[in-house]
Amino acid sequence: MGVSGCGKSTVSSAIARELDLDMTDGDDLHLPASVDKMRAGTPLQDSDRWPWLDRIGQHLAQAQTAGRGRVIACSALKRDYRDRIRHLAPEVRFVFLQGSAALIRERLSARQGHYMPPELLDSQFLTLQAPTADELDVITVSIDQPLDALVAQARAGLVSPVTSAS
Repeated sequence: MGVSGCGKSTVSSAIARELDLDMTDGDDLHLPASVDKMRAGTPLQDSDRWPWLDRIGQHLAQAQTAGRGRVIACSALKRDYRDRIRHLAPEVRFVFLQGSAALIRERLSARQGHYMPPELLDSQFLTLQAPTADELDVITVSIDQPLDALVAQARAGLVSPVTSAS
C-alpha cells in the first residue's frame, strides 16, 4: 500500500514470487469510469473508491477461503479504506511503502504508459493517512533501499505472527 509511484506493483510482484503466491494489481480492479477520471487528472473521491475497495477485499477473501494467500498492490491510503478491506478479509496484512514526495515524484516522472499522471501525487499525499501503531497488521518499509532489501524486510514482517499491542 502507498501512494502512486511508490513501487506497489514492483514490490508486490517480488513479494508474491518470494512467497509463491498469486499477485493482482489493484489498478486492474478499478471501474473504467475511475480510470477515465484519473487519466483526465481528476482525483478519485471516496464514492469512487468504495466499490473498488470492496472488490479488493472480496478478491483477498476468496483466497483466504481457499486457504491460500494472495498479494494485491493497492493504495489503501486511508485508515477507513484499510478497515473496509479488513472487514471483508480479516486475515489481511499490509505492507506500507513509505517514501518522500521528492523520491516518488522522480519515479513518477520516469514512468511510462500509466494512466495516473504525476500531477495527482499531491492529492495522494493529502489523502494518505499513514498507518498508526494500533494497526498491527501493517509492516512499514522505506522505499529508499534496494528492492531485495525491501522485499526481505516485508517478507520478515509478513511471515511473523501479528501480536497484540502492549
